[in-house]
Amino acid sequence: MSKKENIKEAVKKKSGIIGEFKKFIARGNVIDMAVGVIVGSAFTAIVNSLVTDIITPLLGTVLAGINFENLKITIPWGGQPVITVGIFINAVINFLLTAVCVFILVKAINALTKKKETPPAPPKPSEEVLLLREIRDLLKEQQDVTEEK
Repeated sequence: MSKKENIKEAVKKKSGIIGEFKKFIARGNVIDMAVGVIVGSAFTAIVNSLVTDIITPLLGTVLAGINFENLKITIPWGGQPVITVGIFINAVINFLLTAVCVFILVKAINALTKKKETPPAPPKPSEEVLLLREIRDLLKEQQDVTEEK
């Protein structure tokens, strides 16, 4: 192979990979996923603000200002390490509040966007079915006529 042919082959491989990448990016799934990530990050900011700025202060007033952050366990050996149990408890409470808020918001959004579901119209019968119905009706008429005699 000559040098020119090697270069053409390399360009062809590179454009093939680039072309595949363009097809991959242009697919709806990737675009939908990107939009989902962007909307999800914005939604995270909303939920965090709801929990931090609204629900946690309300919960603090109900619990008479109890703050778990100062709850610590000191281990008497090994240089006095401290286990900050309170911060962990706050993180668990924050997680639970966030999960409840997300659940309520998703339920509300689903209720708002839920359309009244109408059952789809039955499919139009085929020619064979129409013909068989016509034959059935004719036979029934003929049977009714013979029973009258």
